[in-house]
Amino acid sequence: MVVLAPIIRSLSQHSRNATKLSDSTRLLFKRLNFFQSNAFQFQSVRTLLLQSATESVKLQKLTDSDTGIFEVNLDRPGTKNAIGKDMLRGLQYTFETVDKDRSAKVLMICSSVPRVFCAGADLKERKMMSPSEVQDFVNTLRSTFSYLEALSIPTIAVIEGAALGGGLEIALSCDLRICGEDAVLGLPETGLAIIPGAGGTQRLPRLVGKSTAKELIFTGRRIGGGDAFSIGLVNYCVPAGEARSKALEIARSINQKGPLAIMMAKRAIDEGFEADMASALALEEDCYEQLLNTKDRLEGLAAFAERRQPKYIGE
Repeated sequence: MVVLAPIIRSLSQHSRNATKLSDSTRLLFKRLNFFQSNAFQFQSVRTLLLQSATESVKLQKLTDSDTGIFEVNLDRPGTKNAIGKDMLRGLQYTFETVDKDRSAKVLMICSSVPRVFCAGADLKERKMMSPSEVQDFVNTLRSTFSYLEALSIPTIAVIEGAALGGGLEIALSCDLRICGEDAVLGLPETGLAIIPGAGGTQRLPRLVGKSTAKELIFTGRRIGGGDAFSIGLVNYCVPAGEARSKALEIARSINQKGPLAIMMAKRAIDEGFEADMASALALEEDCYEQLLNTKDRLEGLAAFAERRQPKYIGE
């Protein structure tokens, strides 16, 4: 995020691994002609619609009291949002756009197609690819989801209906997942004699445990929203059709908090989770110290003393 660049630079010496991941991912995107696209076209509507060169991925900024909340909608109804080259190009361009926008505070990933989040890979398109083309595509998909995961702002997957294969891997790359009771989630790749290739074998066990993840991946078993909640795969399971409303409720709560604090909390949790306790606590200390001299911290104290809502500016 542009507004956070000074703090990110000051943190780089303390998080070399995270920096290398971010730099290598961005370098890959810049070198791939696969991701060439045109500039956004703007429309003046209540939610500012940002229309990319691909019609299958749409980005909009919510406005008024929801300014700061961005929403991505997958929109490929004829294929149940199957991920092909066009959608992948749109996802990469969209995530880069959000990453560069200083006004973005929370990102929700939704579907415009009723009763489906994302059915996974476009197998008809995949059938026409050579093995090397498939490998390049999956490598790019994996890097795109890693880019999503590395965004400094919170991300929320809104799952109504099917989230299978690569569709579930999108959701696994988000910080939070909200699903409807009619959701169907699974990684069915072994039934096609392959494995989840865009992070599923790594992110799923980190959420639900190694044994449960192995059973789901080995069998390709699909589970409903209630079961997904019970094993910790999703944060909330709500009545069908209400997942976006719940996600928006959470996004609004996050949007009211200090954006620098949210970024530091995400960094401390994500990087600390992979470290030993002593290193993780040192990371937490470093993240806390980075906030001490910010204008937002002083504003938070002043607002508390004056019994008013704080007005954070991300500085």
